[in-house]
Amino acid sequence: MELFFNPFDNLICILLGISFTVWFTLLLVFIIVPAIFGVSFGIRRLYMKSLLKIFEWATLRIERGAKEKDYHLYKPYSNAIIAKEPTSLEEEIKEIRRSGSNRDLDSASEFEMSDIFYFARRGVESIMDDEVTKRFSAEELESWNLLTRSNNNFHYISLRLTVLWGLGLLIRYGFLLPLRVTLAFTGVGLLVFLTSVVGLLPNGKMKNFLSEKVHLMCYRICVRALTAIITYHDSENKPKNGGICVANHTSPIDVIILASDGCYAMVGQIHGGLMGVIQRSMVKACPHVWFERSEVKDRHLVAKRLSDHVEDKSKLPILIFPEGTCINNTSVMMFKKGSFEIGATVYPVAIKYDPRFGDAFWNSSKFGMVNYLLRMMSSWAIVCSVWYLPPMSREEGEDAVQFANRVKAAIARQGGLVDLLWDGGLKRGKVKDTFKEEQQKLYSKMLVGTQEDRSRS
Repeated sequence: MELFFNPFDNLICILLGISFTVWFTLLLVFIIVPAIFGVSFGIRRLYMKSLLKIFEWATLRIERGAKEKDYHLYKPYSNAIIAKEPTSLEEEIKEIRRSGSNRDLDSASEFEMSDIFYFARRGVESIMDDEVTKRFSAEELESWNLLTRSNNNFHYISLRLTVLWGLGLLIRYGFLLPLRVTLAFTGVGLLVFLTSVVGLLPNGKMKNFLSEKVHLMCYRICVRALTAIITYHDSENKPKNGGICVANHTSPIDVIILASDGCYAMVGQIHGGLMGVIQRSMVKACPHVWFERSEVKDRHLVAKRLSDHVEDKSKLPILIFPEGTCINNTSVMMFKKGSFEIGATVYPVAIKYDPRFGDAFWNSSKFGMVNYLLRMMSSWAIVCSVWYLPPMSREEGEDAVQFANRVKAAIARQGGLVDLLWDGGLKRGKVKDTFKEEQQKLYSKMLVGTQEDRSRS
């Protein structure tokens, strides 16, 4: 019996050995070695162009099938649900009073019951077209990218379209996902091992040089684990030592996207588990800024640590995402002022993802990190553009909040994003009382101003 099965077992072992050898040879030649030298064979861009043609055909097929079967396709709102004109509180209330009364506005009392319609309408508009909450959900697509998670019109259209979707499912989960998981473990493993080795060297130019090369190589391998196709613009404005790089925040992979084109000093809270192992190994090779959980809320301590870092021009630029949370790639929300109080040169960076190939937004209230990474690695690709904006400094008489808003506006304008004043903390918290008080002050000011004008006349 053993003699009968031995040749078969040997054949299986030989085939498995050949498969693994071919697999890792392809990884080494086409992915890992190009990542080390920062070159590309153009395979990913050819892959992207091919996908676009397939997506266009699938979308046209869905529209034609819907027309033949006479049913309505869901179309996302490209703009807001409610058309709003940029008018002030005083102008709108005057218009309400004018339409509801024939009396002269100058002789009207300080308060009219009709004024409440302005606030009631604003409340209903906020419920129907909430410009804050919808920033924390996935961006809607007008075309289908062969992912059921991104298409509200997914149902049987034709045999060819169903076969194409099934083939795409097989490719994504049978080939791309195992490849990407292998690359991710390779990149993270090399990062931990090599930064630990570099950390044993004495401080100096050689250690800094090797640390930079190791970080770039490992991050580029991790980028390839997502089949990320990144276009960098205006590289002459890349952040320099002693500065602070600030960017809009869509996903945890924003760090990998930026760090694959340049080295940064990371800022964050110390974690346990695998993340803690990575943090401890990275800080051995490069002076990153990690905080204990008890130190994070101490604003003065955080500001001092950051200030000490940027004053040393030999240290890498700090990478910070001032929004403090992930936004869904359609807008930029309020920047926390802490990083703008230091007085260092700020290097703004705008990041814009193309959702047609895969949604990079991390909805942390809906998906855990492992689930999110699985969705990323089972998408077609991650395609994005990165713009390095000219460095900006705080102007005379400008406070930290005004400086933060100016930088945010520049990032939003370059990335084609909506510039919002709302705090991203509303993702998990309630509206602050100051926002309500601001509306009350505007209304009070209008009434007081009307009364003063009448007393003068």
